[in-house]
Amino acid sequence: MQQPSVCLPLGIVIRRVPGKTRWVRHVWKAVDLLPGAGPAAWKVLREEGEAVEYHAATVTLELWRTDTEAYLSALSARVPSIGVIMSNDPDRPQVLLATASPYETQDYLDSGEELVELVPMPEGLVALIRDFVEEHHTEEAFVKRRRDRERTDRKVDGVGDARIPQLTDVYRSPAGRKAGRLH
Repeated sequence: MQQPSVCLPLGIVIRRVPGKTRWVRHVWKAVDLLPGAGPAAWKVLREEGEAVEYHAATVTLELWRTDTEAYLSALSARVPSIGVIMSNDPDRPQVLLATASPYETQDYLDSGEELVELVPMPEGLVALIRDFVEEHHTEEAFVKRRRDRERTDRKVDGVGDARIPQLTDVYRSPAGRKAGRLH
């Protein structure tokens, strides 16, 4: 397996605010990133009334040479963001992953099993990813797929798919139905 080109510790700041209903006690939201942060386990950073911000975890942000197209897409967004993927635990979600790839973030959004937050990148992180992309990105030439030269549209034999053995015409009426009788 190929190794990532760049690994950066990335602290994830999560804000907890009271829920609006009796069924949801707290609402958790990833709100900030701390590039180069040390290890943390729910260290309180700030409290304002009932809102509390935690340095919840430090995960490794991995940049891969093969994903530079995705990073370009992230950098060209109106607000370049890191996707933070968290477990769907209402009491205290665990940070599972941070990714700079919007394609990977979309995969987690599609599954619907985890909480996914987009957190704006700090300027230093934008510069790091931009430099990484400039160093490793190579444009891939578009290669149009060519069709086979065999003309399959001229062959009409009524047998259907040759891989499925059939003794008679596939357009026959269903067996067991008699003319004029409907079940």
